[in-house]
Amino acid sequence: MESVKSEKKNLGILSLTALGIVFGDIGTSPLYAVRECFYGGFGVEPNTANIMGAISLIFWALIIVISLKYLILILRADNKGEGGILALMHLVLPKNKRSKNYMLMSAMGLFGAALLYGDGMITPAISVLSAIEGLSIATPVFDSFVIPITIGILIGLFLFQKKGTHKVGFVFGPLILIWFIILAVLGFNSIVKQPEILEALNPYFAFQFFVIHHWHGIFILGAIFLVVTGGEALYADIGHFGKKPIRIAWFAVVLPALVINYLGQGALLLGDPSLAINPFYHLAPQWAIYPLVIMATMATVIASQAVISGAFSLTFQAIQLGYFPRVNVIHTSGKERGQIYIPQINWILFIGTIGLVFSFKTSANLAAAYGVAVSTTMVITTLLAFHAMHDLWKWKLSTSIMVTLLLLFIDLSFLMANLSKIPEGGWFPLLLAGGIYLLMTTWHKGRRIVMLQFRKLSGLLSHFLETYNKNPSARIKGTAFYFVSNNEYAPPALLLNLKHNKVLHEQVIILSVIFHTVAHISIDERLELNELGNGFYLVNINYGFMDNKDIPEALDLIREKGISLNEDDITYVLGRETFITDGKKGMAEWRELIFAFLSRNSLRATKYFNLPSSQVLEIGSQLEI
Repeated sequence: MESVKSEKKNLGILSLTALGIVFGDIGTSPLYAVRECFYGGFGVEPNTANIMGAISLIFWALIIVISLKYLILILRADNKGEGGILALMHLVLPKNKRSKNYMLMSAMGLFGAALLYGDGMITPAISVLSAIEGLSIATPVFDSFVIPITIGILIGLFLFQKKGTHKVGFVFGPLILIWFIILAVLGFNSIVKQPEILEALNPYFAFQFFVIHHWHGIFILGAIFLVVTGGEALYADIGHFGKKPIRIAWFAVVLPALVINYLGQGALLLGDPSLAINPFYHLAPQWAIYPLVIMATMATVIASQAVISGAFSLTFQAIQLGYFPRVNVIHTSGKERGQIYIPQINWILFIGTIGLVFSFKTSANLAAAYGVAVSTTMVITTLLAFHAMHDLWKWKLSTSIMVTLLLLFIDLSFLMANLSKIPEGGWFPLLLAGGIYLLMTTWHKGRRIVMLQFRKLSGLLSHFLETYNKNPSARIKGTAFYFVSNNEYAPPALLLNLKHNKVLHEQVIILSVIFHTVAHISIDERLELNELGNGFYLVNINYGFMDNKDIPEALDLIREKGISLNEDDITYVLGRETFITDGKKGMAEWRELIFAFLSRNSLRATKYFNLPSSQVLEIGSQLEI
């Protein structure tokens, strides 16, 4: 009985914490989404038919895109508890890496992931700006202070990231719960005055909107899309909390509050269409404007948190899957492995966000740049999800196609609407994504070229052992770990050490760290050991792409296999390469220069694998790529 109570309590805490991390982005869309329907670049006149149509579209977007697509369908496609487009991509990739389908799906997944970094910069900028702009509703005195206040808040937000997801969520969870209660109260008070707005729940008004506006109705979807922009961040963050707490928080708190508030804004405009310039803040009485601005600011900080933590998860997955150079990953929770902080990504996002605030200056201008990245990623997610439906879940092909076509129809409609934003600022996330995609593919291809070069230079491990056993060298006391990416080949550092120093340790452990495309590997499956004779051992350590890499932690597992290890007599031998670029090994020279730069600035293996620096020996070599 106690365990059941404890489980329910833990579920409640996780659901509350999830509010503060996962739903901030989608929870602050009421600040600007309805306004953009009537005051955006393709805004329509706020008459009764348009108001009813826009609110109906908003409601059904929340139901179909977020509730049905993401919360019910896409969340099923987790990779051992981890979500996000990279996890989905590797979940459905074909086994044949040389097939056209594999290359196409890889390219889609990587580009979709790259697009989310633009979202990680735009969301904090537009969210915080839209909240602070509420001060202008109270008095124009604050007009010149909007940008400085916004910058100050963003600095605080990015400084706070190092505290970790758990602490951030613990603080933000109760605040965002209050925010959703405020949304519901403001909306309800307005609905009571104009209850006819409830008819907008009927999808007839959404269809009628397109009948009236024809093709122009498609472009208004660029504003409607703002209400669902947190969907991809929601999916990427499931590794932090699990699916159940996220679903509970959405259906019990977030969805009802959002629907009531959007209906309330629609009701307000039915009574006075002139308030469409900022319907959210006009829901509140004059005396409540300042407290509401403060609360909205807190909520927008939370909104930013959702995409920032999603960017951390995305980067961590990309590193483990070999698409991103190693960077410093700080695990901020001893209980939840998915809760991480990456300083380099944090400050890159910060610089980009601040640059956007200074460049675009208002949330209305930023709305033009918002949506292109996420709508493109949503299309890619749907295409990848088709393979999950048919290949993993074994749905009938006809069912998988019908569901995919329905979702694609909606996703492509939103994408078409957002493409019209490219000249006004939508080019920014596309340009950024193109640059990140280039870096990811360059790193991945460069590492593959390096591995091929190493194999040519080092030769097969079996051949090395056969040669060594015929002509053994002197041995000294202790154990040496030599790292190798492919355990069929001899470690280059081992060959160089033997060539120049003519001596080896009495125990030589050839260590291959294998990264799997599943999120986590159990301890029972973590380590494999083979004795090769003459003091040589081959050890494979298996990690999932979300597991913490700590080689010293694995020493106990090696001891359990019967190998005696004295930690004071262990030397970790690493190779350190200097690359010579000539543009002749598979990439253009300018891409080789990029790869060499990334390699020089990536996190050293010593820190990445948590090796004691006093026991690390690096052996340098030059390599043509």
